[in-house]
Amino acid sequence: MNRQEKIKQLIDYRQKARLGGGEKRIDKQHEQGKFTARERIEMLLDEGSFEEMDMFVTHRCTDFGMQDKKFLGDGVVTGHGTIDGRVVYVYAQDFTVFGGSLSETYAKKICKVMDQAMKVGAPIIGINDSGGARIQEGVNSLAGYADIFQRNIMASGVVPQISAIFGPCAGGAVYSPALTDVVIMSDKTSYMFVTGPKVTKTVTGEDITIEDLGGANVHSTRSGVSHFRADDEEEGLLLIRKVLEYMPQNNLEDPPITPCTDPIDRINDELNEIIPENPNHPYDVKDIIYTIVDREEFLEFHRHYAKNIVVGFAKFNGRPVGIVANQPNFLAGVLDIDASRKAARFVRMCDAFNIPIVTLVDVPGFLPGSAQEYGGIIIHGAKLLFAYGEATVPKITITLRKSYGGAHDVMSSKQLRGDFNYAWPSAEIAVMGPKGAIEILEGRQIREIKDTQERKEFIKKKEDEYVHNFANPYQAAKYGYIDDVIEPRNTRFRIIRALQTLATKKDTNPPKKHSNLPL
Repeated sequence: MNRQEKIKQLIDYRQKARLGGGEKRIDKQHEQGKFTARERIEMLLDEGSFEEMDMFVTHRCTDFGMQDKKFLGDGVVTGHGTIDGRVVYVYAQDFTVFGGSLSETYAKKICKVMDQAMKVGAPIIGINDSGGARIQEGVNSLAGYADIFQRNIMASGVVPQISAIFGPCAGGAVYSPALTDVVIMSDKTSYMFVTGPKVTKTVTGEDITIEDLGGANVHSTRSGVSHFRADDEEEGLLLIRKVLEYMPQNNLEDPPITPCTDPIDRINDELNEIIPENPNHPYDVKDIIYTIVDREEFLEFHRHYAKNIVVGFAKFNGRPVGIVANQPNFLAGVLDIDASRKAARFVRMCDAFNIPIVTLVDVPGFLPGSAQEYGGIIIHGAKLLFAYGEATVPKITITLRKSYGGAHDVMSSKQLRGDFNYAWPSAEIAVMGPKGAIEILEGRQIREIKDTQERKEFIKKKEDEYVHNFANPYQAAKYGYIDDVIEPRNTRFRIIRALQTLATKKDTNPPKKHSNLPL
């Protein structure tokens, strides 16, 4: 074979590899509203930047006639490229080859790009579309999954890991995305579950559809497994690019700062009027977030899950931050199990990747009731407490209105190493609200007053006294727990100034193998 023939052979091999499972299977993939692995990578990465690895790998299985069924690439496309000029490593499972099922060699391909990403210090993006373990390979397939899980664990907090679910992801396969930082699911075409509907029916008698058991809607609203629910794959891929705008390449770098044309000292007079006069009336905290951040851009995580707390990425003067905010518009902004878990994981991700945290506080306390206590609200609330206390990144806290009881401590208080703790004049910082406090402090005297009108007037007078003496920001400011009481319309400027000041902050935790956080 001469040189020209060898080159032609290479070209033919490449063409064959790019076809995956063949034209018929590609057409079927398209009919289901899904793109192929290579199409997804091309849409995700900067044009012309993808460098594929291990294109000619094939499986080694000889059981069940598998020696006669081989495809170049073996069902997963791996390599590296760039997003906005920054290096990323990527793997995309190819459903056209054996239903995207994972083999020993398939897993080795994924492990290779993960190992290289760790050496280079670059994000890892996994696009999942697989029927699970390749049954013909038995324990070798299971070992392959475990090899990937171990690398997910080692990479956690070192390089950003993002998982996109654009098809089936079931059984043991679900644990790799669950170990990553961000999970994105496409609506109607993706699902995740440990055990499928058939086995569920056999074991428990429950009759349930794939969508109701593990669809994108379920995991973005009820379980919290998915951080984003995309309308389609194109939106999902754009979300990956958007998330990476706010994240560094690795844990040794800072997030990328971009030029900003939004004035630092922009005054927002509407903020002076946004808190209702009646402390029991709700408002939307996202109105405040959009007002104070750069260009009204806020990338919200878990939008449909635990709506009583809001988390997401934004920028202040081009500097990425993570925002955590109680949402008075839903359950009065109370902290419950789901909200605590949601916020704790987000805070820990920000801390792992050197992203400052801005916390907007309006919290009446923890949600009471036996369902919460039996569900472990003590442990789950402690997760958020632990996350804030452990975090060493710059932490800026603005108390907007209520900050009561233990929830005050949990929400990035000064005692949890908050760097700048500000309050609006509308802030109420106390052990509890006026009504509950007066019932305890003046209960006996209230019961002794027989006249109904006189009792109401007495209670009103004592509540007003309590608000004047305790439910305001100045008591906390007197002790230095609040660094300053600020005018709401100046909030953006004060946050940006604080971030500039804290840019060189250094904080450390005691040396340890690892913490034993309350899981």
